[in-house]
Amino acid sequence: MGPRLGVYSRFQRVVVRTVAGSGSGSLHWSPDYLCLFVQYQEDASDVKDMSRYKPHILLSQENTQIRDLQQENRELWVSLEEHQDALELIMSKYRKQMLQLMVAKKAMDAEPVLKAHQSHSAEIESQIDRICEMGEVMRKAVQVDDDQFCKIQEKLAQLELENKELRELLSISSESLQVRKENSVDTASQPIK
Repeated sequence: MGPRLGVYSRFQRVVVRTVAGSGSGSLHWSPDYLCLFVQYQEDASDVKDMSRYKPHILLSQENTQIRDLQQENRELWVSLEEHQDALELIMSKYRKQMLQLMVAKKAMDAEPVLKAHQSHSAEIESQIDRICEMGEVMRKAVQVDDDQFCKIQEKLAQLELENKELRELLSISSESLQVRKENSVDTASQPIK
């Protein structure tokens, strides 16, 4: 391609010199000029022939470039997928750590409340135990009171019975005393024989 372009530029220079050399403005055909003109036409036909093949060469180059771009595109997609996988892995670990942190924070937040509930629960249990003990003491006191009431009732019934018997004895004794008095008055009023 270099020599053909060189012929073309030489042809241009000869034509320019020939036109400039003739002061009249008429075209003067020199033998060098004709030789160059013929060579130029041959070179022009070669260039035309090459221009027919040029699209094929360009297409071949473009196909190569397209294949290179497609390969680069595939590599970029693979790289993108790797980055997405790495990012997903990082995000899953981040989410897991955040979940653990939130659970730990909730446990830490719940710990004072849990301790308060436990102490409150222990306090309630001790109060329940005291109430149960007091209930047991009251039950025993009621049972003792019931036992004492029964004993008192028995004693009262026994005393009432004794009182009744003693009254009967007293009344018998009073009657017998009166009978004796009457007998003694009767015996005293009777003449002595």
